[in-house]
Amino acid sequence: MVIKVFLASSSGSTAIKKKQQDVVGFLEALKVDYTQLDIACNEENRMWMRQNVPEEKKPANGIPLPPQIFNENGYCGDYETFFDAKEDNMVYAFLGLPPPPGSKEAEQADEAHVVENGTHAEETNAEENPDDSIEVPVEERNGDDEATEGETAGDEALAEEDQAVEETDEVTEDTAQAEEEEEQEEEDLQSEEEEELRQLEEQDEQGSEEEEEAEVQEEEETE
Repeated sequence: MVIKVFLASSSGSTAIKKKQQDVVGFLEALKVDYTQLDIACNEENRMWMRQNVPEEKKPANGIPLPPQIFNENGYCGDYETFFDAKEDNMVYAFLGLPPPPGSKEAEQADEAHVVENGTHAEETNAEENPDDSIEVPVEERNGDDEATEGETAGDEALAEEDQAVEETDEVTEDTAQAEEEEEQEEEDLQSEEEEELRQLEEQDEQGSEEEEEAEVQEEEETE
């Protein structure tokens, strides 16, 4: 499996350059084999990238911006989804690759597997031995004491839950405000990137026209 990273080598956008450097630098740090495909100097690469990015993953204008990441012909994601995977220690899963032994991602996968199997085993044992879960009645006096303690513990748990809900509401408000600011920054960045890509395409079209004019002039001179 070959990881393909589509880049724009001649992009004048600082944001796009930084994103491309982040992706490439992290893949190199993980020693993941990958291939860089330039969309600025190769029209075939550009068209292939645009055609193979899923429609639901494209921006509103339908033109995906670099970097875009593929595993062979399978789409992995763009910079934002790559960044999220990196933050969650899930880059290998994002790339469709098995994590190497000893990596954080491999350890997380092992822990998840153990938890899943352990939960399943507990459920199976409970079904096979239903009598084990039945408690033997105790004296009424002890039962009353335990009930009182249970009510007290329940009240304390309820108070802690209310406090946690209040704290969660405060955090949610702060998070919502931060997300609004981040969305505004992303919109501004998207506009800048779209303008940069448009200029890049105009430069390529102008270069093609100049080459055609030069060929026509050369043929006229030859005649």
